[in-house]
Amino acid sequence: MNENEIRVTNKRQWFSGPYILWIIVFTVLPLGAIIRYALTDQTGHFTFENILAMFSPVHIKALWFSLKIAVGCTAFCILLSYPMVLAMKHLGLGRKSFSLYIIILPMWMNFILRILAWQMILSNNGILNLIITKLGFEPVKIANTSAAIMIGVVYDYLPYMMLPIYTAIMDINEDLIEAAKDLGADSFTVFFKVILPLSFPGLVSGTVMVFIPSMTSFVVSDILGGGKLQLIGNIIEQEFTTGNNWHMGAGLSVALMFFVMISMVFTGKKDVQGRESVIW
Repeated sequence: MNENEIRVTNKRQWFSGPYILWIIVFTVLPLGAIIRYALTDQTGHFTFENILAMFSPVHIKALWFSLKIAVGCTAFCILLSYPMVLAMKHLGLGRKSFSLYIIILPMWMNFILRILAWQMILSNNGILNLIITKLGFEPVKIANTSAAIMIGVVYDYLPYMMLPIYTAIMDINEDLIEAAKDLGADSFTVFFKVILPLSFPGLVSGTVMVFIPSMTSFVVSDILGGGKLQLIGNIIEQEFTTGNNWHMGAGLSVALMFFVMISMVFTGKKDVQGRESVIW
């Protein structure tokens, strides 16, 4: 590498300065503050009690409920995303920009407004029960239940699952699908032997983008659950606000962060295995 190339390389490295500064100010420093609070008590002495508090019965119950919501949300988003994306591809809408707008349109609206809209729909005197009673059926009680929370998180995070799967499926060469059909494969076999393995990287990305936010969410359960059903995110939020115990809230946050990191490592391994299976 000559002197001019070295100068150009050094100049390009300066462009990373704002990004590095942003990471330090808005990621490293806040994370360091949270870890500091998590490892100290009210008097400032070192302790692991705040992190180990995650294993108390109340917190374990909330964590388990959060895990069920996150797994259920991820599963529903996968089951909804693949048929919708495949239908778009079959109808020739895959490359149309308008179809992308339909997918991301809910994301343009304020998050709280969207959840409040679902509260109006699912409430006991809401739009859903109004339609059901007009049809001659008994009204249903969905408001302030785990079903209402599940509907809210699925609706909110579905685009984050659809977009990676959409990108992966639209990049699949149509000749591969036609070749599989010519060799006698039915639609079921084509999906599980061709489409699903080739779209696996998008599936993994969507899973991470849906599982982690739905695991740590608390606004949806506050509004659609009526504050009666506690996710681990609700307890952490209450420790910081209502309880004014930043040390306990930070400890629970760090414990949850470790849990999420373990999930990401497991997901990353599945992604590598999926890529290897596609290659072979």
